[in-house]
Amino acid sequence: MTESPDLASDRRALARLITQIENGNPETRNLVARLYASAGSAQIIGITGPPGCGKSTLVSGLARYLRARPHPPQVAIVAVDPSSPFSGGAILGDRVRMRELSGDAGIFIRSMASRGALGGLAGATADVVSALDGAGFDVILIETVGAGQLEVDIARIAQTVIVVEAPGAGDEIQAAKAGILEIADIVVVNKADREGTAQTIAALQSALDVSRPESAGASAHKHGPMAGLPAFDSPRNMSMEAPEIDGAAWQTPILKTIALNDEGIEAVAAAIEAHAGYLRASGEGARRRARAVEQDVRARLADVLIRRALAAVSREQYDALMAAAVARAIHPAEAAERLMNASWGK
Repeated sequence: MTESPDLASDRRALARLITQIENGNPETRNLVARLYASAGSAQIIGITGPPGCGKSTLVSGLARYLRARPHPPQVAIVAVDPSSPFSGGAILGDRVRMRELSGDAGIFIRSMASRGALGGLAGATADVVSALDGAGFDVILIETVGAGQLEVDIARIAQTVIVVEAPGAGDEIQAAKAGILEIADIVVVNKADREGTAQTIAALQSALDVSRPESAGASAHKHGPMAGLPAFDSPRNMSMEAPEIDGAAWQTPILKTIALNDEGIEAVAAAIEAHAGYLRASGEGARRRARAVEQDVRARLADVLIRRALAAVSREQYDALMAAAVARAIHPAEAAERLMNASWGK
């Protein structure tokens, strides 16, 4: 494969490829497949949480911290924004908020419109991340829209998921109700200089404790209990320090940051590295990758089946089925089955 090194050095070519991926250009399929084959080396980190909690500021701080290291990694940032209802384009403009990073040739920033995709991610995000990985980026930071319970789709792409909350907004209770804490590998309470930080941390810790099965002992987890793994000894951290790693299971730490001042960023970066080490040492990283690929295949299969089913019927047939379902003359399940049967010629 010869395209990947060029993409890493030619940012305009990379930006054009991403645009083509977003637009579903079939001509990019072979290149995306080759990039996928060479991917798998990047550290992929998802950052999610409610609007206004400071996700973009945290992402910017992490990128600056990583690039200030003695051997700085190549960093890509994918910011998934809500779509404009008129143009379909991204409307928050994270590249504007991350303007101070634009002078660093080692950082590539791309805003993507969600285009109505559920899960907090644009439908093409997985292919874009795979392309960035295959193009040679070492770290890929994905910031999601911040739409509550729909954010859980980030767990399908990222190796490490950071859930960001801010004190005083009551979002930690909503996060617990929506189950978003179940996908958290690291919890960050940003804007920790605000009143109510201690209460927010206490609520988050309580929610994490409740979501942890009794059989798992002291270990918190993502995607259910890790049977057979010993407990992780580190207590939940309520300071700006990173958790200490001692044991084979992972306990979700709670860290405080004031990202606007870069306070606590180093601890978050250390927690990310600690979690990466846990994924390698425990084998959980390989298990997650296998689950992610299966979920990706299933999601794409559903998309293919829907497109084929809709292509097999005329607009008049489709409208008639929808009208019958609306009128309760047929059940929606029967309407769906008729559409699928049409695609199979039954």
